[in-house]
Amino acid sequence: MARPKNVVVAQSGGPSPVINSSLRGVVETCREMPDKFGKVYAGYHGIEGVLREELLDLSGQNPEEIALLRNTPAAGSIGTCRYKLKPNQTRDFDRVMDVLRAHDVGYFFYIGGNDSMDTAAKVAKLGQERGLELVGVGVPKTIDNDVGDSEFKIIDHTPGYGSVARYWAYMVQNANEENAGSSPADPVLVLQAMGRKIGFIPAAARLGDPNREMPLLILTRESGLTLEAVADHVNGLLKSRGRAIVVISEGFDVGDIGERKDSFGHTMFSASESTVEQIVVNYLNSVGLAARGSARGNVPGTDQRHNMIYASTVDLDEAYLVGRQAVSIAATEGSGYMATILREPGSCYRVRYDKVPLELVANSERTFPKAWITPDKVDVTDDFVRYAMPLIGNDWPSIPLIGGLQRYARLEMKFAEQKLPKYEPQAY
Repeated sequence: MARPKNVVVAQSGGPSPVINSSLRGVVETCREMPDKFGKVYAGYHGIEGVLREELLDLSGQNPEEIALLRNTPAAGSIGTCRYKLKPNQTRDFDRVMDVLRAHDVGYFFYIGGNDSMDTAAKVAKLGQERGLELVGVGVPKTIDNDVGDSEFKIIDHTPGYGSVARYWAYMVQNANEENAGSSPADPVLVLQAMGRKIGFIPAAARLGDPNREMPLLILTRESGLTLEAVADHVNGLLKSRGRAIVVISEGFDVGDIGERKDSFGHTMFSASESTVEQIVVNYLNSVGLAARGSARGNVPGTDQRHNMIYASTVDLDEAYLVGRQAVSIAATEGSGYMATILREPGSCYRVRYDKVPLELVANSERTFPKAWITPDKVDVTDDFVRYAMPLIGNDWPSIPLIGGLQRYARLEMKFAEQKLPKYEPQAY
């Protein structure tokens, strides 16, 4: 019988409240199959940790700390990165293979979005070409819900989205209380939601008002409205309702905002010189409102992707199970797949866990369905509400407290012995 091969699991891209739940699913499932999987290591800060041979020993961790990953948001446990393996970085690819070979690694799990699935696909393919007998499997993660296809046949939704959708449902409920109370002085409140290119996150604001009782406008990037049109819609609402709440995508086109880009080439709106919210608030105040008072704004920023209090229990459970599914795929199906979540037909929300080829997912990018944007382009339809509402769950997450503070997983910084010369990633 062949000796069990070791495992490397890593994370990449922006974090989410449930990313560690997927990590927990991978670690615990590998532990349940000691005849198949050897030691489980984490690439500390993603593929960069693999390149630097910084492999955190997860097998030697206290099982209680691994269990606490469910309640630990973001990526503080094993770190993440925004480092992409590009075709011309041959030294990096050689180094990854050298590190995996040196530590007898036969399984590589990468948790992330479309760019991460591209990395997983490249590593898995190269491992096979180099005779490593390497099984590479992707674990989906992104709050934007932009992984996969626009027909929802590759994946119905990605872990992370349900929690940020819940965050925005509650955010708009609270904002409505603020706006209702302060509207004589501040009749317009503009809230900026994450979502560089796709409108799933701002659309989730409608989940906080499914019966359409609030004076709410939702402006996705896809709406294509001008600032002049936005002002017309806001003033129309002020005339009919006396106040307005505007949820706008960070990627909404308002012209140059001094964009900064990460190493994936993605715009980092929260690091730009200005924000969409600032520009819209300033514009509304400059052209004048159809009511006394001023427009004001709020930019939650990265809080929407690391706030554990608002995490969806549905999202937490699905993130865990998709991690388990990835290990099951590696054990029984082999390399080159991503674990996926597919919705079963019918009026009751049910999902099943399956697999799709990584090559279908790598660098894919779904679009927000045009049919889910209302004809006036300032709202989303009931079809979207029916799609997204089950994802936010009906319960609060159970978060342990010690001394009134949240108790997160605290992993021991125990690393595998380094066997290779030190290395600086090629793109540094």
